[in-house]
Amino acid sequence: MNELNGFFSMLSGYVWGVPLLVLLVGTGILLTIRLRLIQVFMLPHALMETFAKPKSNEKGDITHFQALMVALAATIGTGNIVGVATAISVGGPGALFWMWVTAAFGMATKYGEGVLAVKYRRQDEKGEMCGGPMYYIEQGLGLKWLGVLFAVFGSIAAFGIGNMVQANAVAGNLKESVGLNPAVSGVVLAFFTGLVILGGVKNIGRVSAIMVPVMAVVYVAGCAVILYRYSSHIPAALMMVFHDAFTGTAATGGFLGSAAMLAIQKGVSRGVFSNESGMGSAPIAAAAAKTNEPCEQALVSMTGTFIDTIIVCTMTGLVLIVTGAWHSGIEVSALTKTAFDTGLPGAWGGFIVSFGIIFFAYSTIIGWAYYGEKCLEYLLGARALLPYRFLYSGFVFIGASVKLDLVWNFADVMNGLMAVPNLIALIGLSGVIVAETNRFLMERTGVARGEKGGDGAASTETAPVE
Repeated sequence: MNELNGFFSMLSGYVWGVPLLVLLVGTGILLTIRLRLIQVFMLPHALMETFAKPKSNEKGDITHFQALMVALAATIGTGNIVGVATAISVGGPGALFWMWVTAAFGMATKYGEGVLAVKYRRQDEKGEMCGGPMYYIEQGLGLKWLGVLFAVFGSIAAFGIGNMVQANAVAGNLKESVGLNPAVSGVVLAFFTGLVILGGVKNIGRVSAIMVPVMAVVYVAGCAVILYRYSSHIPAALMMVFHDAFTGTAATGGFLGSAAMLAIQKGVSRGVFSNESGMGSAPIAAAAAKTNEPCEQALVSMTGTFIDTIIVCTMTGLVLIVTGAWHSGIEVSALTKTAFDTGLPGAWGGFIVSFGIIFFAYSTIIGWAYYGEKCLEYLLGARALLPYRFLYSGFVFIGASVKLDLVWNFADVMNGLMAVPNLIALIGLSGVIVAETNRFLMERTGVARGEKGGDGAASTETAPVE
């Protein structure tokens, strides 16, 4: 068993190595250039569109907001707490800057995924929408085998990184904080998971629309209070972030230290891992949205990366820096709790971190339940959905009760492998994304963005992106 665990740990290092990270960020850069910074110019509209009510004639299962919340349920997880701490403790404060860079380009990637998800989705025999990378790979690229490969990787990853790993994090936190037996935690988690996912995507959407905003607001509010109390330290913290992004941080005391390259590597890897841009998971939720316009939901999907990384991860990172916890030399798993204990009076710090870990992890479980079932439906048909939901709930109990080193490493490999077919599709279908965006901008805005007319003068008509 130890040898097998070591093998998958080594394989995970290769899968999540520099080539994949370059491909992930490079795809975002490509789409940013071809879409002419759409994530900047259309962000205000995207945030407003998130709360728009669907029209009566629009096809889909859940609202724009619910689709975003399902995606955020799966995206905002322990990576926003532990993952950020890992990046900064190993890569230094400069890692936070590279998380921002990754998110900025990742917003264009997430937009592209949303366009393709809605454009190539279809209805199953129950009348529910099915979409995601497996569908746009098959229908857009004509490579069904590659779509099957994505669905296989996605359905396996759902049981690991989306299920057992998260359940284990919840059970471990409850055991440490209140002494609750992990088996009891597993039973409760499995019950509430089944209660939500047996109702399908509409039920998942309704629960996510309530739970995700509440848990995010509580956690962000805790961060905001700490940053208010340490407001005089924020300018120096930001200076450190920008300075260390290019120079690295020298090793001191218990801090592992890093050069600039390590700051880049950790910032990019943790950023991608947190917001999942390019991974191919979020477009599965986007395909369920009630809309007849691919670009509308794509803009809403784009805001998920902004919320996850630019807001939540940034606040976690700044709290770690201003409180000094980032170079305290303690274990990474306890860094964020230490920062909150330092920054908040009494037991509030520990409560907010525990609250965040429990609800962030649980939301990831139900969000990934939908991703996994859609991957399995693509492979086996709708008849597999009900057995899958019971099996998925059962694995929550197992995950809470057993040691998961092997599961974590194996799931990490599957999660990384998901990205490869999806990125191939995003690059191969980037022309489709551009064409859909041109049409949308022509119909909705009619405003130029820098296109040159035939005589070299700036045109007053809509500029098609290239």
